[in-house]
Amino acid sequence: MDRRTFLKDTSLASAGVTLLNFPVFGKNAPSNKVIVGVMGVHSRGSYLAKCFSQLPNVEVAYICDVEEKAIAIGFEALKEASRKPQLVRDVRELVKRSDLDALIIAAPDHWHAPAAMLGTAAGKHIYVEKPCCHNPQEGEWLVEAAAKTGKLVQMGSQRRSFPTLIEAVSLVRGGIIGKTYFAKAWYTNNRTSIGKGNQVPVPSTLDFELWQGPAPRKPYQDNLVHYNWHWFWHWGTGEACNNGTHEVDCCRWFLGVDYPTKVTSSGGRYAFSDDWQTPDTQVATFEFGDTKAITWEGRSCNNYPVEGTGRGFIIYGDQGTLVNLGGGDYKIFDLKNKLVKEVKSEVAPDPNNPVSANGNLDMYHFQNFVGAIRGENQLTQPVSEGYKSVLLCQLANIAQRNTGVLHTDPTNGHILNDPGSAQLWGRTYEKGWEPVKS
Repeated sequence: MDRRTFLKDTSLASAGVTLLNFPVFGKNAPSNKVIVGVMGVHSRGSYLAKCFSQLPNVEVAYICDVEEKAIAIGFEALKEASRKPQLVRDVRELVKRSDLDALIIAAPDHWHAPAAMLGTAAGKHIYVEKPCCHNPQEGEWLVEAAAKTGKLVQMGSQRRSFPTLIEAVSLVRGGIIGKTYFAKAWYTNNRTSIGKGNQVPVPSTLDFELWQGPAPRKPYQDNLVHYNWHWFWHWGTGEACNNGTHEVDCCRWFLGVDYPTKVTSSGGRYAFSDDWQTPDTQVATFEFGDTKAITWEGRSCNNYPVEGTGRGFIIYGDQGTLVNLGGGDYKIFDLKNKLVKEVKSEVAPDPNNPVSANGNLDMYHFQNFVGAIRGENQLTQPVSEGYKSVLLCQLANIAQRNTGVLHTDPTNGHILNDPGSAQLWGRTYEKGWEPVKS
C-alpha cells in the first residue's frame, strides 16, 4: 500500500492532525500483542493513545492521569478503540500491572525520567516524550536503567524514524554536500503572557500531590496547569527542551557529533513581565572541538519565520547545503546555491500544533518502538542516543541561568570548572518520591 494514502480521523481532525494509512507491519498472532498504558492524556498523550491504538495488534489497556478533564479527553480519544481502557491514576500502581508491556509517558517534564525509571524497574518497555529527563543527572540515570534492565526505552524524537530524513542522513554522510561543519536550527511561536498567578485552593478535579510527584512541594497557583508548567524551572525545561530538542537532535544526527566542548547561551524573558521564568528568546551555540558547531534560535513570542517556516534546520558542508523546513522534507543545494535534489514531506508541517507538528508521520516512530518490542527492528532513537540531544538543550539552559558560557567534557558532556553551574546538573526531590534506580 502506498504510504501517501491518507485516512481522515474525525476525532483528531479538529486538532489539524492527518492520519496516514500505514500498511500492516510485523506479526499479528495473538501471542504477539503489545499491551500499553499511557501516562498523561490531556493533549499530546491523548494523541499518542489514539495512534498506538491504531497500530496492528496493539491495545491501549490503561490511561493514567490525575486531572478529570484530561481523563475525559483520554477516554474520548479511545472511544473507537477495540479495547476500553482502564483508568489508573497513580503510575506507581500502573507499572505493577502484570499484563502491561510498555508505558507511554507524556506527563509534565519533571515526571519523564522518574516514571520511566519506575517502568524499567518493573520490567516494562518505555516510550518517553522529549525531553527524556528534567535535568542531566536524571538522563544519565535513565540511560543506566535501560542498560541494566535490558528494557527498551525510546525517546520521542520522531524525526529519527521519518524515511525521508533517514535517506537524507545517508546522502549527507555519503558526501553529497561534502564535509559538514556547521548546522543551525530554529523554532518560533506567538505565545501570549501567562500573567501573574494567584495562589488558590487546588481544584477538586486535580490531584496536585500526584501531579507534583517527585518535585519538591510548592503551592498551587492558577496559571500552572495544564500547559504553563513548561515555563517554570521547577517543573519544566523551557522552549529549548520543549521544541528545540527536535531540530537540535537532527543537527547532531546529520553532523555525527555527540558531546560538546563549549556551550553558550544568550537571551531572556523579554516579551512580557509575568511568571514565565525560562527564556522566551534564546540563542544557543554548541561547539564540538574546533571542527563543528550547532546554533539554535528560539523565539517563543515572535513567530516571524526563518526560511519561510516556524521551525527547521540547515546543514552546511564544504560542497553544499541541506535545508529542512520542519517536516519530512529536504532540499540540497550546491555551492552555487543551485537546487540539486528536493524531497517533499508526506504531510505539510504545522510548526505550532501542540499535538503533532508533523501529523501522523509520527506513526513511523511509534511503529518502530512496537516493532523493537517484537524483535523485528532496532530502535531509531534509544534513550542512550536521545539523551545526548536533550543534554545539549539542558546545557544551554544551565549556561543561560549562570554565566552564559560552559566548558564541558567531550566524553560525557559534564560541566568543567564551574561549581555554580554544576549544581544544576541534578535536583532535589520530595522526600519519599526519589527516582527508583534499577
